[in-house]
Amino acid sequence: MNAIHRLALSVSLALPLLAHAGEVEVLHWWTSGGEKRAADTLQKMVEQKGHTWKDFAVAGGGGEAAMTVLKTRAVSGNPPSAAQIKGPDIQEWGELGLLANLDDTAKAERWDELLPEQVSKIMQYDGSYVAVPVNVHRVNWLWINPEVFEKAGATPPKTLDEFFAAAEKLKAAGFVPVAHGGQPWQDGTVFEGFVLSILGPDDYHKAFVELDEDTLTGDKMVQAFTALKKLRDYLDADAAGREWNRATGVVIDGKAGMQIMGDWAKSEFTAANKVAGKDYQCLPFPGTQGSFTFNIDSLAMFKLSSDENRKAQEDLARAVLQPEFQTFFNQNKGSIPVRQDQDMSEFDACAQQSMKDFKAAAQGSGLQPSLTHGMAASSYVQGAVFDVVTNFFNDPKADPQKAARQLAAAIQAVQ
Repeated sequence: MNAIHRLALSVSLALPLLAHAGEVEVLHWWTSGGEKRAADTLQKMVEQKGHTWKDFAVAGGGGEAAMTVLKTRAVSGNPPSAAQIKGPDIQEWGELGLLANLDDTAKAERWDELLPEQVSKIMQYDGSYVAVPVNVHRVNWLWINPEVFEKAGATPPKTLDEFFAAAEKLKAAGFVPVAHGGQPWQDGTVFEGFVLSILGPDDYHKAFVELDEDTLTGDKMVQAFTALKKLRDYLDADAAGREWNRATGVVIDGKAGMQIMGDWAKSEFTAANKVAGKDYQCLPFPGTQGSFTFNIDSLAMFKLSSDENRKAQEDLARAVLQPEFQTFFNQNKGSIPVRQDQDMSEFDACAQQSMKDFKAAAQGSGLQPSLTHGMAASSYVQGAVFDVVTNFFNDPKADPQKAARQLAAAIQAVQ
C-alpha cells in the first residue's frame, strides 16, 4: 500500500469520528489572568467532545466593547455560536428572534432542579431557555489588604463612617486609600455600593429596577452622590483609565488599602497565590450587610444553520453546568457556582461566605440585581446612569442635588 492509499484509508477511517464534530465560536470578555484560565478550561471540555473552539475574546471588564462587536456581527447575519450576554439584554436579543431554543438540553440536564428560580428566569425568553448561566457574582464587596491596614492603624470598616475614617488613616500613613480604575463601569460599581448602603435594598430596587422618580431624586440619592464625591479625595493620580485588575494589583502589592469591586477581583488574588482571610479580606461593602447585589455571567446561544455546529453548541451548554467545570471556573473567576447542589468544601472562605449570604439574601428583599453589571435594567438605562455618574465623579465642582435630578431625567429620556 503506497502513501496515497494509506492517507486515503486513514481519512476514511477518521470521517465517522468527525461526522458529529462542529465548531463553537464563543464571544466573551474573560481576558484577565484568572478569567482566562477559567475560559481555557471550558475550551478543553468542548474540545474533548471532538469539537473545535474558536475563541473570540474582546477585552474590557464591563463588556461594552464585546457588545459593540456582537451587534455588528448579528446585524450582518453572522453571529457567533455563543456570546457572553446577561440580564435584560438576553430578553432584547430574544425579541429579535436570534436566540436558539435550549429546552431539550435543559430538560435532559435537569436545569429547573439545579438552578435557583431567580437565575433560571433570567436565562429564559418567552418561557424557553436561550442561555446557560456560568456563575453568580457578588458585586457589593470591599477588598482590603490587612497588612496595610495594620501599618496604618486602620480598622476594617462596617459602616460608611468607618469606611471614610479608615481611608483617612490610610492616606495619612502614605498609602493609596482606595484603588480605583476611572472607567464608567467602575465608577458605576462604586456608586451602586453607596446607593445600596444609604438607600437599603428596598429603595435600591425602587431606584434601579422600578426606576421610581421620587427615589431617584430623593434625599438619600443626594447623600449617595455626596459620598461618591467624598471618595475622590482618597484615590491616587493614576486612577484615570486604569483597568480593574490593575487596581486590584495595587492592593495586592501593598500600595493601597482597599478596592470596591465585585468578586471577580478575587481571581487576581488567587492568581497571585494569596490566601483569603489571611493575605486579603473580603467584606460586604460597608452598610450593605445582609444584602447581595448579583451579576450572573451567562452564555446566550444563537440560532445556527449547521447540525454539527448545533450539536457543538449543545455540548457547550452541557459542559458549563458540569460540577467539575463549575468548581474550576468559579474558583478561578472569584464567583460562586449556580448549581444549588454544589459542594462548596473546596472553595475559599470568601466564596463560602458569598454562597451563605446569597442564600440568606434570597429569602427576603436583600437579593438585588446589579444595575452597573447589566442585571437590573436595559443597557440604555445603564448607559444613561454611567454618563451622569462619571461626569459627576470627574467634576470636582459637581453638585450632588443637581446630579440626582440629572440621573432621573437621563433615565426618563431613554425609557
